[in-house]
Amino acid sequence: MPSTTNNSTSTLRKATTRRATTTAKTPDAVSLLRADHKLVSGLFEQFEKARSTAKKQQLVAQICLELTVHAQVEEEIFYPAAQAALKDKELVPEARVEHQSIKDLIAAVEGVEPGGEDYDAKVKVMSEWVKHHVKEEQNEMFPKAKKAGLDMAELGERIQQRKQELMAQEQAKH
Repeated sequence: MPSTTNNSTSTLRKATTRRATTTAKTPDAVSLLRADHKLVSGLFEQFEKARSTAKKQQLVAQICLELTVHAQVEEEIFYPAAQAALKDKELVPEARVEHQSIKDLIAAVEGVEPGGEDYDAKVKVMSEWVKHHVKEEQNEMFPKAKKAGLDMAELGERIQQRKQELMAQEQAKH
């Protein structure tokens, strides 16, 4: 008889732990997007300090991957939700245009051998665009989206899942 109680207790504990882990593990949308911003900012800082061509190339490849995936999840999931909740006709369209400028810079450096002043200058300008974009999102869009009552937990789950899919697709290409 005691083994039955242990099994059902153990099963219940596992189910409870799994449920708690799922809920606790997925950060809300803003936390996920802020973490991406912080990661990319750190990568740009490393690029500034890098001296070797190989290190620069590796950092730029990671920056391009992170920015590409981040922009896509924002455009597919976060921006439409924020735009609808805020009835926004300015913040989201401007953010999309900024994304396009960053994508153009990504295209100019992705897969290109580092060298010459233009390469470093393009990465520097990309860094400046990203800093500007991040500042606007974090100081304007995110607080307004939170106040509008968006379900940040649900958006976070969708963003995290889509991000994992996109990362897997991107890594399969390389």
